[in-house]
Amino acid sequence: MGMDAAPRTIAIVDDEPIPRSGLEHLVTRLPGMTVAASVSGVDELDATAQYDLVLLHLPADAEGRSLKTISRVAQIGHTLVISTWDRPPGLLAAVRAGARGCVLRQSTHDTVATAVHVVAAGGLYLCESLVDRFHRELNRPLGADLHGLGPREVETLRWIAHGLTHAEIARRMGLTLATVNTYAKRIRGKLKVGSRSDLTRIAIELSEFTIEHRAAA
Repeated sequence: MGMDAAPRTIAIVDDEPIPRSGLEHLVTRLPGMTVAASVSGVDELDATAQYDLVLLHLPADAEGRSLKTISRVAQIGHTLVISTWDRPPGLLAAVRAGARGCVLRQSTHDTVATAVHVVAAGGLYLCESLVDRFHRELNRPLGADLHGLGPREVETLRWIAHGLTHAEIARRMGLTLATVNTYAKRIRGKLKVGSRSDLTRIAIELSEFTIEHRAAA
């Protein structure tokens, strides 16, 4: 970047005030970068604005909107997603939705700084700790579930996404209610969710990704 070049504009979206302040401090110390917006939610961003980079923190309680949020933000700037990545969406789903970079919430300042420079310039960045996970997702066969669910568990999850009760799912799948309850328990364990409402939320999110993925195939 030349000395006379305009600084790259960065928008920060983080619903936690203290981490957001830390990101602001980090970005303002980077040469050639300026914080153009710092907000707690995507709705607070100027929908008509364009940024060189949007630093987007995905909270754990994104309520099934994670992929839609990434796609929306990707329309206004190269998107660097910050998350714990221990629950949906997966890395591959985030990239397909429009993310240009993925880092951990626990990543070091140097890692985030590198990611900001790379993604703001139009590149793709995965922090080192996520590379192996991304390759595992990428190397799974097309149509395979990204979260370790078996075929019958995937089918159960899809019916949950449609709002069916366990009894209704059992009738649809020709199973006993006890079997469906067992599938649901296994799914909650694999997806690390504790309640039916959380499971329904994630089921909807994963169902939306599956539909989008098949449409693009």
